[in-house]
Amino acid sequence: MAKNFTTREENYSQWYNELVTKADLAENSAVRGCMVIKPYGYAIWEKMQAAMDKMFKDTGHENAYFPLFIPKSFFNKEASHVKGFAKECAVVTHYRLKSSEDGKGIVVDEDAKLEEELILRPTSETVIWDTYRKWIQSYRDLPILINQWANVVRWEMRTRLFLRTTEFLWQEGHTAHETSEEAVEETLKMLDIYADFAENWMAVPVLKGLKSPVEKFAGAVDTYCIEALMQDGKALQSGTSHFLGQNFAKAFDVKYLSKENKLEYVWATSWGVSTRLMGALVMAHSDDKGLVLPPKLAPIQVVIIPIYKEPDQLEQITEKVKIIKENLETKDISVKYDDRDTYKPGWKFSEYEFKGVPIRLAIGPRDLENGSIELARRDTLKKEILPIEGIENVIKKLLKEIQDNMFEKALKFREENTFEVDTWDEFKAKITEGGFVMAHWDGTPETELKIKEETKATIRTIPLNNPQEVGKCIYSGKPSTERVVFAKAY
Repeated sequence: MAKNFTTREENYSQWYNELVTKADLAENSAVRGCMVIKPYGYAIWEKMQAAMDKMFKDTGHENAYFPLFIPKSFFNKEASHVKGFAKECAVVTHYRLKSSEDGKGIVVDEDAKLEEELILRPTSETVIWDTYRKWIQSYRDLPILINQWANVVRWEMRTRLFLRTTEFLWQEGHTAHETSEEAVEETLKMLDIYADFAENWMAVPVLKGLKSPVEKFAGAVDTYCIEALMQDGKALQSGTSHFLGQNFAKAFDVKYLSKENKLEYVWATSWGVSTRLMGALVMAHSDDKGLVLPPKLAPIQVVIIPIYKEPDQLEQITEKVKIIKENLETKDISVKYDDRDTYKPGWKFSEYEFKGVPIRLAIGPRDLENGSIELARRDTLKKEILPIEGIENVIKKLLKEIQDNMFEKALKFREENTFEVDTWDEFKAKITEGGFVMAHWDGTPETELKIKEETKATIRTIPLNNPQEVGKCIYSGKPSTERVVFAKAY
C-alpha cells in the first residue's frame, strides 16, 4: 500500500502531503484551499474533540453556538483586531442569484445587494461580545465561560491540508470576568489544558510561553501559546490563549454593575485550537512507512488479521477472535477484526501499518493449536509471539507503554534539536539547520522584524518562568535579560 511513497529525507513537504491523502485523512476539495476530511481523519478529530470537550466542561465551561455571519460594522469597533484580519476576510455582498439574460447561466442579482455586507467568521470575538452586552448587567452575571465548536474562514493564498486551509474546524473559548486577575488566571488555565492535551493525548511535547508583540493575536493584550517542534526542524504553533484585557468590552460597551455599585468594563479572554493539531500529530510522529498514531487518539487501537487457506480455518479462527475481541473491548480498547476475503494478509498488514494502528494481531491455524498469537507494535515495528490467554491485559499495558514511548521519542528529538547561540553568525547557521534556537533579543519589534526579514525565523515564544541572564541581542548587540525561542515555522 505504501509503495512509491516519498520519504522524509527525499522531500518532507511531499512526504506529508502524500501521507495525509494516502492514509485517508483528508483530500483537497473542488473549492480551492478547502479540504474534505475523510472518515478516518474525522474519527481522529472526534477523539480530539471528545478529550478536550471533557477538559473544558470539567473546568466549568459550557458549549454554545454563534453565527457564521458577522456584520462588517462589528470589525470597525476594535481597530487592531480588524487590521489583523482584514486581508483574510471573505465578504458576502449579495443574497440572491438569477438566470443570466441569455438564460445559459447564473449571475448575481444586483437588486439583492445587502444593506450591510457580512464577514464569514474568521474568529468570533466581535459577534460574541456584541451578544455579551445583552447578557451582562451585574457582577452576578459573571463569569461567563463559553466555548463553541465551529468552522471558520480565513482566505489563505498558500494552503496545505490541515496546516493552513481557507476553511477549517476549531474550538474557540470566550470568557468574561469581573477582574483582570480572574481573566489572566483563566488565560493561563486554558494554556495548561492545551499543553496537557498535547503532551498526554497527542504525545507531543510543547513549550508554553508568551508571544512577542509582533506575533500576538490582533486585539489581545497578551497572547500565550504552546509551540511544538516537527521532525523537519520547523515549529508549529499548536494552540493559543489570549488575555484580551478590556479591549472588546470597551469596543462593544459591555459593562457590569460591581458589588460597590459602580459600572465597570468586563475583562475578557479567548482561546482556541484547530484541525491544525491533526497536522502536528502526523508530522511529530509518522515515519517513512506511514502514520504512527498515539493509542489515545487512534480510531482503531488493535487490528486482528486472520491467516488461513480454507473457509473452515477462518471459521475456527473467527470463533477464537470473537472471545479475544470481547475481552479487549471490556478493557475499553477499540478493536477491528478484518476478515475480508478480498485482500491477502500481507496487503492488510501494509494497510494498517500505513494507517498507524498501534497494535496488530495475527492469528492462524497453528496459533490456534499452540494457544498463541503474533503481536506487532507500530511505534517500534517489533514483533513477538504471545499466549492468547490474558492477551487483553498485556495489550492494555502495552498501549500505555506505546503512548509513553512516543512522547519520550518526540521529547528526545526536541532536546537534541534545541540550541543556544550567542552571535549572529551562529544564529544564521543554526536557523538554516532547523530546530529551536535560544538566543538573546533586545525586546524591540524593529529587531524582531529585521531578523524575520533576513532569516525567515520568528520568535515562537518567550517561555514561561524563563531563566534570567545577562546577555547581548544577537542582532543589535543591545543588552538583553533572557533568551527567547526562535525557529522557522509553519
